[in-house]
Amino acid sequence: MKLKAALFSFSVFAYTGFTAQNIQNNPGSNHGNRFEQLGTILPTPNIYRTASGAPGQGYWQNKADYDITAYLDEDKRNLKGSETITYYNNSPDDLDYIWLQLDENEQSNVKNAGFAFPSTLPASSNDQQLKATELPEKDNGYGVNLEKVTDASGNPLKYTVNKTMMRIDLPKVLKKGEKLVFKIEWNYNIPNRIKMGGRGGYENFAEDGNDLYTMTQWYPRMCVYSDFHGWQNHQFTGRGEFALVFGNFKVSMNVPADHIVGGTGECKNYEQVLTSDQMSRYRKAESAAEPVEIVTLDEAKKAEKNHSKQRKTWNFEAHDVRDFAWTSSRKFVWDGMRVTIPENNNKVMAMSFYPKESYALYRKYSTKAVAHTIKTYSEFTIPYPYPVAQSVEAANGMEYPMICFNYGRTEKDGTYSEATKNGMLGVVIHEVGHNFFPMIINSDERQWSWMDEGLNTFTEYLTEERWDNKFPSKRGPAWTITDYMKLPKDQLEPIMSNSENIVQFGPNAYSKPATGLNILRETIMGRELFDKAFKTYAKRWAFKHPEPADFFRTMEDASGEDLDWFWRGWFYGTDPVDIAIDKVTIAAPDLNTPPREAKETKYKVDKPLQNSFEDISKIRNREDKNIKFYADQDKDLQDFYYRYDRGQEKVDTEKEYTLKTDAGIPLDAKDKEKFKNLTGYQIDFVNKGGLVMPIILEFTFEDGSKLYDKSSAQIWRQNEQKVSKTYYFDKKIKSIQLDPMRETADIDTSNNVWSSSGTETPVSKFQLFKQKQGEGPVRGGASGKVNPMQAGKKS
Repeated sequence: MKLKAALFSFSVFAYTGFTAQNIQNNPGSNHGNRFEQLGTILPTPNIYRTASGAPGQGYWQNKADYDITAYLDEDKRNLKGSETITYYNNSPDDLDYIWLQLDENEQSNVKNAGFAFPSTLPASSNDQQLKATELPEKDNGYGVNLEKVTDASGNPLKYTVNKTMMRIDLPKVLKKGEKLVFKIEWNYNIPNRIKMGGRGGYENFAEDGNDLYTMTQWYPRMCVYSDFHGWQNHQFTGRGEFALVFGNFKVSMNVPADHIVGGTGECKNYEQVLTSDQMSRYRKAESAAEPVEIVTLDEAKKAEKNHSKQRKTWNFEAHDVRDFAWTSSRKFVWDGMRVTIPENNNKVMAMSFYPKESYALYRKYSTKAVAHTIKTYSEFTIPYPYPVAQSVEAANGMEYPMICFNYGRTEKDGTYSEATKNGMLGVVIHEVGHNFFPMIINSDERQWSWMDEGLNTFTEYLTEERWDNKFPSKRGPAWTITDYMKLPKDQLEPIMSNSENIVQFGPNAYSKPATGLNILRETIMGRELFDKAFKTYAKRWAFKHPEPADFFRTMEDASGEDLDWFWRGWFYGTDPVDIAIDKVTIAAPDLNTPPREAKETKYKVDKPLQNSFEDISKIRNREDKNIKFYADQDKDLQDFYYRYDRGQEKVDTEKEYTLKTDAGIPLDAKDKEKFKNLTGYQIDFVNKGGLVMPIILEFTFEDGSKLYDKSSAQIWRQNEQKVSKTYYFDKKIKSIQLDPMRETADIDTSNNVWSSSGTETPVSKFQLFKQKQGEGPVRGGASGKVNPMQAGKKS
C-alpha cells in the first residue's frame, strides 16, 4: 500500500537531502562501493555469451548419444553394462582426448577423489562410524571395473583413470563437426546406499528380504566441454553434483522377471513386460484425471514373497536429456495419471513408484504433487517438454531427468505425522522441480551448486504456496534465513563459492539464493518485472549450459533494473541486513513568521570568468593550425564575453549590476488552518549490517490508522552507513515500524521500532510559505549559487 493523503510529500520536504554539502559533511561515506557495477568481476561478453545474458550468435555445445544395455544381478548385487557412445564435437576446437566421469569410484576406498576431511574424537560413536574412519587395509571392492574400451570396430583405445575421471586418448584428432563412436564394457558392485551413503545403490528390507535399487551415476558418461571452462573434469567427491551433456538414450535393463522398472524417458515394451491386467490399467491411467494403480498394493505384497529366477528386459528411450537413471524392485506399487501442460498442450504421464512402507502417503499425494509441480514450474519457467514425470519413494531425495527419488515413510500401521507429510511433499516438489533446474536449464552443478539448488528451491517455494497457502515452507521467505545470516563470518562464504568450499552447504546453496530471489520478486523488482525476467532466463537457456553471469545479466536486461548492487551484496558478499532506526527528530511549523523579503544585490563586473590555469591541452590546441574552433566561426556565440576575452571590447568596470530575488508569499488564513496540525519527522537510519536494502516503513498514528511507505535501496547510494528521511503528517505518530512484514531478512528486529511517549516536544520549527506560481521545486544537488556573469541578463 502506498502513502495516502495524510502524508504531505512535497518534493522539497520528503527528500533525503544529499547535496554536495552532505557529501562534504560525510567524507569517505561511500567507501564500501556497494553500488559499483560488477564490471570485470563478470567474464567479458563474447560471440558465445552476450552482454545481455543471452547465448551469442556463435554459441555451441557438444552432444553425446548413448545406447546402453544393463544386467542387474540381484544375488550378487552387481551391475554389468555395455554402452556405445556417439560423441559430437560441435566446438570450434580440435580434440585429441576426451574425458568421462566414473562417479561410482567415489564409493571405492582406493579409487575415490582423495579429498580428506578433518575429524575429531567424538563423545560416542557407532560401529558404522568407526568403520568409516578405519585405515583401509585392502580394496573394499567398490567402484567401476572397466572391462573393455574400444572404438566402433573393436580396436582398443588407450585410456587413463584418474580417481573419478577417465581420459581416453584418441588415435586421431576429433575435428570440428566430426563425431566419435566408441564402446565401453564395465561392471561394479552395487553399494548399500543406506549404510554407505551416496545417491545410487540398494536398500534392503530385512522383514521381507527384498531390495529396492536406485541406479544413478551407473554408467561412464561424458564430461562437458564448453566455451567457458574447457573440460569440466573436477573430481566427484559426493557433494558437488554433475555437469552433463545433452543427448538421446536407448537403454535396455535386464532384471528379475518380478521386478517393476521405472526410468528416464518412455518404456517402449510395456506390452511385453506387464501382465494384461497391468497393461489395461496403464491404458486407463493414460487418460485418467486421478491416479490409477497400475501395479496394485496386493500385487506388490504378493511379489515380495516369491523371488523369480526368470528375467525380463525393459527397453527405454529418452530424447534431449542430460542423464539417465532408473529404479527396479519387486516391492513397487505403481500409479499414474495424465496431466496436460496448458502452455504447450503437452500430455504428460505423471507416475509414482513406492513400497508398501510408504503406501498411505504416496498413494494419496505423490502423483498429484508431481502433476502440480510440473504445471506450476511451467508457468514460472518454460512449458514442461518431456512425456513423463516420475516420483520414486526411496528414503532420500535425488533428481534425474523425468525421474526422482524421494522421502516419505509412514509408521508401520500406515499413520503419519503432519511433519512427515509436509516433508514428503516438499521433497517431491523439490526433486520433481529439478527437471527444470538443472535437467533442462543445464547449469554446471560441480562448480555452482546454487544455480540448480538455489533457483530450484526458490521455484519450489512458489509451488508450495500454490499447493497450500499455509504450507510451512522452510526456505524462501526472507525471515527464515536470518539465523544463518547471523552466524560469525568464519562460518560464512559468499554464494559465489565452489561447492566443495562451503561450510554451511544447505543454507548457502539452497536457502540464501532462494531467499534472495524471493526478496527480488516481492520487495525490490515486483512480481511482474521479476517473473518476466525469470521466464526470459529459462527460455534463453533451456537445453543449454548457462553460467552465473548469464543469469545476472538476463535478469537486468529483461527487467530494466540495475541489480549489480544486489548481486554484489547478496551473492558475492557475506554481510547481513541490519538496518536500525537510530533517531527520530520532531519539528513543528512556524506559521506566523513573515516569509523572506524581496532582496536586491549590487555588484560590479571587471572581467569574465576564466580557468585559473592554462592547461596543456588548451595551449596545444591553439598551436595546432589544423584545429578550427567552432566559436570562432559562429557569430551567434561571439557575445560580449567572447569579444572581451580577446581584447575586442572593453567593459565598464564602474557599472553596477543588480540581482533581484522575489519575496515569499505569506500563508493566508485558509493555509494556516490547513497546516496548523502539521508535524515534521526526520527519521535517521543506520546500516549496521552492511548489506543495503529498501527502507520499508509502517506508520501507526494516535487515531489507530496506518500508512506504509517504501524507499528503494538506491536511497543508500551516496552514503551506505547513514541516511535520513523526512515526513510531514497532519496527525501525530504513535509508532514507526521498519520492515513490518520481515521481507528484507533483517537479522535484528529489536532496533526496527520507534514509539512515541506522547509527551515529545518538537525540537525545532520550520518556516512554511507558499511557492510562487511558475517556480519549480527545489532539487537535490543544486548549490543555490548564481553565476555573477549571468546575473542581470534577460532569459
